[in-house]
Order: sequence, then structure tokens, then C-alpha cells
Amino acid sequence: MVQLRKKYEKAVQRRNESGIQLIEREEEVSIFYEKIDIQEKLKLDGEMEIHILEEKIRFLKLKIAEKHRQIHVSQKLLPAKQALDQELAVLQIQFSQCTDRIKDLEKQFINPEGQNRARLLTGKDLTQEEMIKKLDELELQLAKKEEKLLEKDFIYEQVTRLTDRLYSKTEACKLDTLHLAKKMNGYQRRIKTTTEKMMALIAELSMKQALTIELQKEVREKEEFIFSCNSRIEKGLPLNKEIETQWLKVLRDEEMYALAVAERSQEFLEAENRQMPNSVYTTAEQRPNAYIPQADGTLPLPKPYGALAPFKPSEPGANMRHIRKPVVKPIEI
Repeated sequence: MVQLRKKYEKAVQRRNESGIQLIEREEEVSIFYEKIDIQEKLKLDGEMEIHILEEKIRFLKLKIAEKHRQIHVSQKLLPAKQALDQELAVLQIQFSQCTDRIKDLEKQFINPEGQNRARLLTGKDLTQEEMIKKLDELELQLAKKEEKLLEKDFIYEQVTRLTDRLYSKTEACKLDTLHLAKKMNGYQRRIKTTTEKMMALIAELSMKQALTIELQKEVREKEEFIFSCNSRIEKGLPLNKEIETQWLKVLRDEEMYALAVAERSQEFLEAENRQMPNSVYTTAEQRPNAYIPQADGTLPLPKPYGALAPFKPSEPGANMRHIRKPVVKPIEI
């Protein structure tokens, strides 16, 4: 018992030690996991920074390429720049010369004592008599112009008066023209309707004429037929086969009409027979619901079957052809 107790205590101690070691190992594992997470985070941050730096490098490379292109273009444009600079210097010199020339011309224009300052007009001055004569001529021309203007004003007044009169007449005649236009429209409508009626009557008349021609033809045929029949009767000959066939058709029609009347009357009688006492129409076959007892000493009065009515088998259907007839076996005695 003591040994078992010692073994138990040793086992418990080992278990405790192993548990402590397990806890320590778990702590170490958790620490390692944390370190792994930190390393992964650092790795991701490094990759992000590397990506950013790569983007910056690519952008800088693009800038360098752009600068190289600009330098190359500038080097190509350098000879043209020198030529343009020379042309600019020449143009500046010409501009300064032009400004100096403008200033000189302004000074000459402002100077009142300069030559060619005033320009004398050509021609000669008129004398007083010539001026009076010229003035009289101008007054005469003005009087003529005023006279023509008065004539034109008078003509204008006359024309305006006439136009006003014509305008008033046209305004007064507008109602008459409207009334006449309405009348003309009415007449045209009536003419159109009458022409349509005439066309319809002509078409109807042509149809009637065609019908009369056909009827006259039929009458002539009938007259010829009657004449031929009379001539055959007078000669003692039989009539045509067509008349015989027509007569047979008439007899057949009469017979069919008589049969139809008989069938209709038969259907009417059957309908009356199928009408039940409770005003219900039925097409079912009437079956006996009573019997007359065959007994001595009783009156022959019908007696109802009650619940034990005789069974009436139905007619065999079309599927009976698929059923084999039974073979009647002989009875052995």
C-alpha cells in the first residue's frame, strides 16, 4: 500500500512537471507565433515600401526620359534659335529706325514754318455778277424741282384715293365672294352626288339589262322545249330523258319530304313519351318497375318490384372482340 502511494505521488509529481513543461512550451509557442506575426507584418510593410520605391523609381525614370527628350529637342532647335536671334536683332534695328522716322515726320507736321505746310486749291474765284447769275440758275432749278414735286404729290394723292376706293370695294365684295364660293361648293357637291347616283343607276340598269337578256334567253329555251314536247306528243313519241329524270327528282324530293315529316312526327311522339311525370326530359330507355303476379284468386294488378328489381345486363361493348369465347366442356356421366 505504501509503495502504491509512493508510485502515485511520483506519478502526480511527473504529471505536474509535465504540465508545467507543457505550459512553458505553450508560452514559448505563443511567443514564437507572435514573433512570426510581427515578422509577417514587417515583411508586408517592407513589400509595401519596396512597391512604393519601385513606383517612385519608375516615375523618376519617366521624368529622366522626358528631360532627355527635352534636351534633345532643345539641341535640335539651337541652330534655329541662333537664326531667330539674328532676325530679332535686325527687326529691332528696323523698329528703332521706324520710330525715329515717325518722330521726324511728327516734328515736320507740327512745325508751322515748314515748307509744303499749306496746299492751295486749284481754280478761280467767281465775280459778283457770275455768282448772282449762278444763284438765279439754282433758284430756277429749285423752282422746277418744287413744281415737279407738287405734281408728284398730286398724283400720289389721286392714286391713294383710287386705291382706297378699290380697297373698300374689294372689302365689300369679300362677303359676296364668300357667299358665291359657298354656293359653288354646294352646287359641286350636288353635282357629285347626282353623278354618283347616275353611275349607280347606270350600273343597276346594266345589271337589269343583263338579267332581262338571260331571262329572255331562258324564255326562248323554255318555249323551244315546250314546242318540242308538244310536237313529240302529237307524233305519239315519248318525252325526253331529261323530263323523266326531272320527274323522278320531283318524286324523290316528295318522298324525302314525307320521310322527313314522318321522322319529325316520330321524334315528337318519342319526346312526349320520354317526358316524365315530374316534367323531366330523359333519353334513357324505359324499364319496368312493376309486374303482374300470376296467381289464382288475385286480381291482375301491377305490383312494384321494390328493392329486388330484375337485373338488366348492358349491351356488350366493342372490347368483347378481344375476349375469347368459352369452350363448353361436355358433361361426363
